[in-house]
Amino acid sequence: MDLKVGEIVKLKKQHPCGSSEWEILRVGMDFRLKCLGCGHQVMLPRKQVEKSIKQVRKPEER
Repeated sequence: MDLKVGEIVKLKKQHPCGSSEWEILRVGMDFRLKCLGCGHQVMLPRKQVEKSIKQVRKPEER
């Protein structure tokens, strides 16, 4: 999967704050994602992120 920094991904599960959209801050073996609802940042393995993606958007489509 070709994901870039700055893209918005919608994941299958919601964050406890209620948002399911995340901004990609870092790409590599791990992804750093920032919740667009509350701003919380998490590091997740690439395999887990790619498996749970429902939709990918460019940042200007917000």
